[in-house]
Amino acid sequence: MHKIRPATPEELRFLRAIADLQLRREIGHLLFPEGVLLRISRNTGKIREVLTPQGRSIATVVASTYTLHLRLWAAIDLLKVHGPPWLRAVVADEVAEDVVNSKSSVFARHVLAIDDELRPGDEVVVTDESDKPLCVGRLVLSPEEVLHFIKGVAIKVRECVGNEAS
Repeated sequence: MHKIRPATPEELRFLRAIADLQLRREIGHLLFPEGVLLRISRNTGKIREVLTPQGRSIATVVASTYTLHLRLWAAIDLLKVHGPPWLRAVVADEVAEDVVNSKSSVFARHVLAIDDELRPGDEVVVTDESDKPLCVGRLVLSPEEVLHFIKGVAIKVRECVGNEAS
């Protein structure tokens, strides 16, 4: 069971520092504004999820690594602040619908362009050629490998447009 409570100033600084480090931009203050709520584990007392004041999930916190898994809508909001190619992997328009419908993986052969500052394990937003966000997930390969390989999974998709949870 979890309990929900407002974030303390210290927890907010901590979460913002994680976001700034993980996403390599000073966007922690945009991602986690004042008044966010935290879902706290009753057993461990650790932060498990960050919510808007209205209760909508912004990100979950991975317990073992204390990294963030962004929700799709939050990642889309971040893309509006920073233009391409930041945090993006562009897939061919021909496979965009298939990517959204499969909701599992994006293969390297379908990726046309990718932010070259990303590292394996980073959060990535999959977009179509017109920069329309499709999915959010974790990068499996390095950007060089994604563009070089013609086989294999490049991105493990976690959430796609049309199936976002609140």
